[in-house]
Amino acid sequence: MIRIRFLQTILALTTFIVFFYLPHADSSRPSIKGLRVGLTHIDSNRNFSKVELLQRISRRSQHRMTRLVKRTLKLSKLDSTPGKLQSKVRAGNGEFLMDMAIGTPSQTYSAIVDTGSDLIWTQCKPCVDCFSQPTPIFDPSTSSTYKKLPCTATLCEALPSYTCNSDKTCEYIYSYGDSSSTQGTLSTEAFTLGSQKVNDVTFGCGDTNDGGGFSQGAGLVGLGRGPLSLTSQLGFGKFSYCLTSLDETKTSPLFFGSLADFSASAATPAQSTPLVKNSLQPSFYYLSLKGITVGSTKLAIPNSTFALNSDGTGGLIIDSGTSITYLEQAGYKLVKKAFTSQMQLPVADGSAVGLDLCFSAPSDTSSIAVPKFILHFDNADLDLPADNYMILDSSSGLLCLTVMGSSGMSILGNFQQQNYQILYDVENENLSFMPTQCDQL
Repeated sequence: MIRIRFLQTILALTTFIVFFYLPHADSSRPSIKGLRVGLTHIDSNRNFSKVELLQRISRRSQHRMTRLVKRTLKLSKLDSTPGKLQSKVRAGNGEFLMDMAIGTPSQTYSAIVDTGSDLIWTQCKPCVDCFSQPTPIFDPSTSSTYKKLPCTATLCEALPSYTCNSDKTCEYIYSYGDSSSTQGTLSTEAFTLGSQKVNDVTFGCGDTNDGGGFSQGAGLVGLGRGPLSLTSQLGFGKFSYCLTSLDETKTSPLFFGSLADFSASAATPAQSTPLVKNSLQPSFYYLSLKGITVGSTKLAIPNSTFALNSDGTGGLIIDSGTSITYLEQAGYKLVKKAFTSQMQLPVADGSAVGLDLCFSAPSDTSSIAVPKFILHFDNADLDLPADNYMILDSSSGLLCLTVMGSSGMSILGNFQQQNYQILYDVENENLSFMPTQCDQL
């Protein structure tokens, strides 16, 4: 058993606003060796109670998980013939926002960052159907660097579905699990990231967009594994992030390129596990979860529980856009049973905060002992501190497990990733992690 340290602000790893830092360089893409991004919690200074914050993260996580599972279940049933315009199910909106500027002269926007998809897109005039966004909609007619891509372009052919407009330009459509979608013309434009201007970034100029989940920003920036993603287009073979403890006054760094590596002076060595590929879900970052330990007991979970199936279902992904971890029901039931039997506290109803397993905490929380929780990946063990999987709402006296059950896919959420530097080495197909005081990077 380990003692849990309760953070009074440990409640809302949800959406973040991103600010870029890049080393001084010219506008040619090869000169960009790396960049750093600051993540700021978007719910800060909004006067939410702890119960409200818990409700918000659990509601968004459930929505995201449902969307991702729908994608895996639907994709294998859709026609994948190139050149046809289809409603492919994509990953959907995430939990982080990124500031960027588009065009010449540039116009500034915030866009959702999503590790579960590749396409970069923003809403564009003239709108056929656009959702409300906090900034003016991008008008490509005012930019001297805007260009439409032809259907013969390599990145047009990299889309999961496309068709040709009458002028032979590339028309795309992305549809999401909750019926949100974006449709428009695949184009190139100058993007300004911090002080760095990068020419000819391929993006979707969306004139028909539907979905309230996108209204936090003006579009989406994909950080997935495919050729359309920002990471791939800028030539970065890797990126990493380090999510701070949930203190709203602190920022969380996101690194690309050469800045993504671990510090050479780190006290604890990093562990690495292979990134697994799913040909039906090529954007997702899959990991091979082999087992789970609660307390001192390695649970008797069948080997097939978290396996990636030949039809593209199952498996476990690591995701920036989901706060709570979701485990396939067969495995989650054993996790829940183990925590219920090992926690020396009465079980309580957690439906008010949207979590499945909660306990009634005593007024003196310093005496609470929580079982260890270890995720065993291929060649790596993620031995989580209690703050990364148990959460206390002192006003209601609820102590809740931030892990829930799912069906069709498992997800390692960002709540479990706090105070770890997570390195996605896309080029070498490895994911590494190391305990880190993220606010000191």
